[in-house]
Amino acid sequence: MEAQILQPVIVLVAWTLLILLWMLATRIPYSIKNNISPQEGAHATDISSKLPSGVRQIIENYNHLHEQPTIFYVVALVLALLGSADVTQVMLAWVYVGSRIIHSIIQCTYNSVMHRFLLFLVGSLALAGMVAIEVSGWTISVT
Repeated sequence: MEAQILQPVIVLVAWTLLILLWMLATRIPYSIKNNISPQEGAHATDISSKLPSGVRQIIENYNHLHEQPTIFYVVALVLALLGSADVTQVMLAWVYVGSRIIHSIIQCTYNSVMHRFLLFLVGSLALAGMVAIEVSGWTISVT
């Protein structure tokens, strides 16, 4: 199961890189066309009002893919290193990754906050389940 728990990690990293490319493919041409210098983006709040909603949505999603997913990466790596991942945790890892991908598609397109929230909740529960399964198997001895 060690390798299987890492497969969803690779998929989510690949997805994040795809969103990076999408972000660059929208932000750079828009900035060039509208004479927005790179320095104007020194702080996200400074440039945000100059970019259209569609471009900002992709940028914000790229940023979101560097928030909670970092916890997922750590959990999956720890499970792989400990050799303790079970089939349920692998399935939950795929649920997590699927929820993040669908969350991205929604945020980068029609951007329904409620739909995004529901997917965030599904992913969070999957991640919590992965951790709960691991912790429930621990034995703590006091010597």
